[in-house]
Amino acid sequence: MAAKIKKGDRVVLLAGKDKGRQGNVTRVFPTENRVLVEGVNMVQRHTRPSQTNPQGGIVNKEAPVHVSNVAHVDPKSGEPTRVGFRMDGDKKVRFAKKSGEVING
Repeated sequence: MAAKIKKGDRVVLLAGKDKGRQGNVTRVFPTENRVLVEGVNMVQRHTRPSQTNPQGGIVNKEAPVHVSNVAHVDPKSGEPTRVGFRMDGDKKVRFAKKSGEVING
């Protein structure tokens, strides 16, 4: 199935502790139906000292969010929108259902 949410997309959270916050998708986990959104759903992890982090301690990092809890931000209005697919000439493109605007060419 074609991906409605891709890496680099601007999304808004629809549910959870960060509801209403926007961010860019940094990573997509298609098998788990989850996405990693920059600066959203921050969790604290206790890490032991390693070669990359000799100090160890408590580290803040983003946790994945289920794809059903995010919506694409409409390029025109800035509101949450659903994503559709259509043929633009001989190319399949994603578009915002609210405004009809093409998303990322």
